[in-house]
Amino acid sequence: MKTSMSAQLGQQLHLTPALLQSIRLLQLDGMQLELEIRQALETNPLLELEQDIAGAQAETPVVDAAIETAAFDELPESSMWEVAGSSWRDGDDDRMAQIAADQSSDPQLRVLQSLALELDEHDLAIAAFWLEHCDDNGYLDAPLAQLTLLASARFDRSGADVEALRQRLLQGEPAGMAACDLRECLLAQLHCLPGPVAARPLAARLLHGDLQQLASHDYPAIARALDVEETDIHEAFRLILSLQPRPGEQLLPQTNAVVTPDVVAWHADGQWRVALNPSTTHRVSINPTYEKVVADTSGDAAQPMREMLQEARWLTRGLSMRYDTLLRTTRVIVERQAAFLTRGEEAMAPLTLKEVADAIGMHESTISRITSGKYVQTPRGTLELKHFFAVRLEGASISGLAVKAMVRRLIESEPAARPLADDAIAALLSRQGVNIARRTVAKYREQLDIAPARERRRQNAKPPLARMG
Repeated sequence: MKTSMSAQLGQQLHLTPALLQSIRLLQLDGMQLELEIRQALETNPLLELEQDIAGAQAETPVVDAAIETAAFDELPESSMWEVAGSSWRDGDDDRMAQIAADQSSDPQLRVLQSLALELDEHDLAIAAFWLEHCDDNGYLDAPLAQLTLLASARFDRSGADVEALRQRLLQGEPAGMAACDLRECLLAQLHCLPGPVAARPLAARLLHGDLQQLASHDYPAIARALDVEETDIHEAFRLILSLQPRPGEQLLPQTNAVVTPDVVAWHADGQWRVALNPSTTHRVSINPTYEKVVADTSGDAAQPMREMLQEARWLTRGLSMRYDTLLRTTRVIVERQAAFLTRGEEAMAPLTLKEVADAIGMHESTISRITSGKYVQTPRGTLELKHFFAVRLEGASISGLAVKAMVRRLIESEPAARPLADDAIAALLSRQGVNIARRTVAKYREQLDIAPARERRRQNAKPPLARMG
């Protein structure tokens, strides 16, 4: 028998605890991050809050992204905020607290917008059905078989069709939505992790097994049962613990009446500038004296402090990655949507997560995490970063949101006695280089909650008192 040796060279993404920490910090909103930092400061004596970081860096230009701490741009003077035609309220001193009404605050709509690029309106309706039957945690609120029959009857589609759309939600953002149970939810998230992940196959085996045994954390017993090394079990457990058992919580509406922006964008000297908001960018560092003491101490007695030092390093690096990614992502978004910030919704350009990800050299999932629940203060109000992503109108270089704004403008400026019919609006848009069908105009009009031309004519013909009644 002839023996031979061969070597294979490949790449795998090894999700270390530090990387898992960074990924988790990316998706936290401002309040969640503040709680996370507060808890870390209370439990880890090696950490301290840098109180004066904002004042020390207020006039420091943003430097290369390779450094660990992203600096601030010079923050704007109040005169720099004014943009002609904006919805900015004159005389409002607390401009950081202003938030514009935004459709993307609807949790179901945010999910459906992410699917709009690949699904038609009929499939989107079925996806909406699944979301309507999810509880606050993101799980189905009734047995799968029962909901499948109901959806099939309601939409006149096969069970396989409606299940395929549920799978789209399971594999979407956030992954795990519309799952039947915890096992299916976590397996879906595991499948959606980007790139090759070394611990993924073993983590999947653990989730397919006895979840009660998994909850016991008896690593030696599990390792023997699966015939694997105990260190591999630890790594698979860390991967599972990094998943989100309640994906629906990421979609719950904000309970705060006031939203504090994470980033500030303003126009000055002929260009748009972006800076992190110092009031929400908490900087944490490691006490150098304590760090030296721990580094110089040997023996088993110092092991707990060494573990705390490692956790402190993971947190500071993870925060640095979050701030750097947030700043770079917002810069690209503001650059691509500068026309919208200057002229309004009719100038909203088509923009996807992939385009932003490619611009800064990161994965789409990273951009999705860093833009969820993060807000930017602009001269047009405080907007969620998700608001700036707009679906491209089929066969055109303009976004559907911009066309919808055009439809609204045409109707608002129409003669009261001669309201514009949908086909007339389509013809006017065609003259502006936007070719859409009459039914598309009707769809946008209905989304804007505007009545058809005949109904508008009837309402305009009523005496003022009758209209008020």
